[in-house]
Amino acid sequence: MKLMSFRFDGSVRHGVVENDEVHELGDGDLQLLIERSFPLRHADLGEPRAVRRLSDVSLCAPLLRPGKLLAAAANYQDHVTETGGDPLDKTNLSPRLFLKPPTCIVGPGEPLDLPEMSKQVDWEAELGVVIGARAKDVRVESALDYVAGYLSANDVSARTIDHAFTPNYADKAVWFFDWLAGKWFDGFAPMGPYLVTADEVPDPQDLSVRFELNGLSRQNGSTKDMIFSVAELIAHASRLMTLEPGDIILTGTPSGVGAATGEFVSSGDTMAVTIGNLGTLVTPVR
Repeated sequence: MKLMSFRFDGSVRHGVVENDEVHELGDGDLQLLIERSFPLRHADLGEPRAVRRLSDVSLCAPLLRPGKLLAAAANYQDHVTETGGDPLDKTNLSPRLFLKPPTCIVGPGEPLDLPEMSKQVDWEAELGVVIGARAKDVRVESALDYVAGYLSANDVSARTIDHAFTPNYADKAVWFFDWLAGKWFDGFAPMGPYLVTADEVPDPQDLSVRFELNGLSRQNGSTKDMIFSVAELIAHASRLMTLEPGDIILTGTPSGVGAATGEFVSSGDTMAVTIGNLGTLVTPVR
């Protein structure tokens, strides 16, 4: 089942996508539906209050302001090595999770405004996982039971930031916080167009991960190549913090990012992320 949030007649609403129609279920984005109706099954959602043509509505991000937006760094071996890192041995590691602010989120078709503080803005096509139930200290074996659905996402990243001073890059703390701040700009987490319910994604480790810049392929990977699986990421995150309905985890990106070749996005570009059968997320850059 494909669920979506959209704007119509000046307000945000949500519903089920069927062919070229959206069956409107209620006001607001998908947050309330997840909280009330998890696990998400079509038979439990009730009758639509309206049926609208997709062409008559404006899509939003499925979740506009989740409580937490987590992301995994360095979760594909080929991405680690393409940017100069050494191969990682997961037996000696834990997942590298960080937080992005909800103000990063924009929906399909919404423009990304390049920040003045960076000239090296890069793409990262990623599978997004939406949590459906409160999760604390869950086991890997049961972690997928807490998933409401999946979506296409782009962990946009500023590879360098101009602070208007010359930092000492030998200082690891300066480097780390410069890297982390490069994840935080407004618009740096496009996602959508849909939330595809978990029952339609039987194996989240069997999805293609593709990215195009101006119609040209730049990333072509698979979630099977994650270092830490979706279940392992959820289980680890739930040990660090309580996951709540509507929280989102971005699961890392395969090789093919711009930092590996020195190619970055510019005003006028168009980014497109396609994860498996979750729909294509298009983001214009300005």
